[in-house]
Amino acid sequence: MTNKLFNFGNKTITNLFNGFFFLTLLFAVTSPNIILGDNKITGAGTTLFITWLLIIGVGILTCILAYPRFRQWARQVFIVQKFRTALMLLLVVILWQFVFIFNVHPQIGFDVGAIHQALTNTTDTEIKAYFSLNYNNMPILLAQLFLSHLFSMRSWLFFDLWTVFFVDLSALLNILCVFVIDKKRIAAAMYLHALWLLIFPMIIVPYTDTWVLPFVSGYILCYSILIKKRLKWYWKLLAAIGLGITVIGAYFMKPSAIVGVIAIVLVEILYLLKQKHSFKEWISRFGLIFCVVFASAVTYYSVNQSIKQQTHIQVNTAREIPAIHFISMGAYGTGGYNAADALKMAEIPTKQGRINYSKKVWLARLKKKGLVGYIIFLFNKQRNNTADGSFAWVKEGHFINENPKPHGHGFSKQLREFVYLYGTKLGDFRFLAQFWWIIWLSLIAFGWHKQTKFVQILRLAVIGGFVYLLIFEGGRSRYLIQFLPMFLLLAVFCYQDSFRFFNRVYKWANKINKRTA
Repeated sequence: MTNKLFNFGNKTITNLFNGFFFLTLLFAVTSPNIILGDNKITGAGTTLFITWLLIIGVGILTCILAYPRFRQWARQVFIVQKFRTALMLLLVVILWQFVFIFNVHPQIGFDVGAIHQALTNTTDTEIKAYFSLNYNNMPILLAQLFLSHLFSMRSWLFFDLWTVFFVDLSALLNILCVFVIDKKRIAAAMYLHALWLLIFPMIIVPYTDTWVLPFVSGYILCYSILIKKRLKWYWKLLAAIGLGITVIGAYFMKPSAIVGVIAIVLVEILYLLKQKHSFKEWISRFGLIFCVVFASAVTYYSVNQSIKQQTHIQVNTAREIPAIHFISMGAYGTGGYNAADALKMAEIPTKQGRINYSKKVWLARLKKKGLVGYIIFLFNKQRNNTADGSFAWVKEGHFINENPKPHGHGFSKQLREFVYLYGTKLGDFRFLAQFWWIIWLSLIAFGWHKQTKFVQILRLAVIGGFVYLLIFEGGRSRYLIQFLPMFLLLAVFCYQDSFRFFNRVYKWANKINKRTA
């Protein structure tokens, strides 16, 4: 009976993931970002830059296929010497990030701008109202305030450099996680993370999307250490304490980022149906769980008290926007931000009044759509949530809070052409990001044969992220950034199975061609 329940649960995770993920891959492949030349949909088409990149790419591929000596050289460099090459590539990309940051560090608008403004302006009524309504952004404000006092700096460049640090730290923790789970995949992990970091301009946006990443990667790494056999007890004790700290850190930085923790708990419960443990193992497990809970409780209390006792800015916590507001907002339009709903939250004076209003509006929207209409809405919302491989770059209101047309001269201006709203090469960046997103998703999607517990946890975490964004405010793929460690690790652990699938399809197609010839 327990085996049947386990098999049912395991298959359910796989089937749900495949359903969600192949839809996501379909949406990515059909995204307007991947259109070459003039792009009437996005208004930012590709230029000769992409044309030359494609020509060079096809040329390299042709050389590999047609010239044995070139193929042997490529194999020696990228496969035989893969660790050395991957490490060098990763270091070059990190260097490139700093080159990019020092040349492009604009003022950012939307919520990011409000946080930066609050570092020095604490008397403005609009700023106080913002943090009263969006009290969830108080932790990142206090974190940036601490760093600004510690280093006596508060420029955009300063916080962009910290953003680079947090993003790269997340990548390092992911690679360490791969080292713990399967050392043979270290080179693949470095290759994949280098490619991600190469075209990830969110390093100039110091916000919770990126600052939460090391916490997410951290709790995944700690969990991987806890489940690794033959490790010394003190490593597992440190991992248990680290798990408690990073989970709470993720919760305060971005509450939805703890979806991965829920996935860990659910899959662990599922595997209890399959695995039998001795009394000694149970004692060890409960001891580690106690350490996790204790570390979580101490961290939560400490951070919560720091937030409650802060005197930097005066806020009215009774004005905080309730969760039901974001659910209601997520059921309207494209499922994204709605200025009218946000304004209403500012107008209604009481917490219960805001809850009642949001609930009433949410139910009215569901009723208007009906069951079939709501299913169609969710289908389209999943597209909005996941299709864009640029993670909705410059699609927020006042994303870059200065002249959206690239200014300056020389190399800096050329870089801005790729990332500013009216940059001549914005379409090139979106094409590159989308191309990589499609490859990334494909490496994960076709690796369904990989069924280890760790991979199933990552799959369930991604499912949880998708469901969360379907229920709450979504509408753009920027919200996927908090779940990228799961995507990156899935690609590392599933790519070989995907390659085997592609190889089987290639051989099958050759057989059909020979039979029909």
